[in-house]
Amino acid sequence: MIAVDTNILVYAHRSDLPFHEAARRLVEALATGSVRWAVPWPCIHEFLAVVTNGRVFRPASPLTVAMSLVEALAHSGRCDFLAEGDAHLSTLQSLASSGSVSGGQFHDARIAAICLAHGVRELWSADRDFSRYPALRVVNPLISATSR
Repeated sequence: MIAVDTNILVYAHRSDLPFHEAARRLVEALATGSVRWAVPWPCIHEFLAVVTNGRVFRPASPLTVAMSLVEALAHSGRCDFLAEGDAHLSTLQSLASSGSVSGGQFHDARIAAICLAHGVRELWSADRDFSRYPALRVVNPLISATSR
């Protein structure tokens, strides 16, 4: 299963960002395709927090517009939202220890732990910070999408 990180969703949503078209096409292909894919819940929360923040975007996305993207994913029939499970604490501890995680880095450790627990084979992200978790394969699909 492929999982999608916050930044891909933000690029797909915000037409004023440089990777918008590539990200929009990628998310649309997942949403209309025949293969199951996923978004970790922390990425949904972060997406909403970022795109509705007037200090990040001027103008910020109205909550109703941002929520409409989340609702479209939920109703696509192929997208699963992933949450922490019973083994989350031990997985998080292992990742945090092996990756020397501290402070704000726990957000990505949480996403990595959720992905690993759910058998995600590939996380699509433009964030290089996930490289500290070698057990999770991370691919930046925007690099190959924009070079086509």
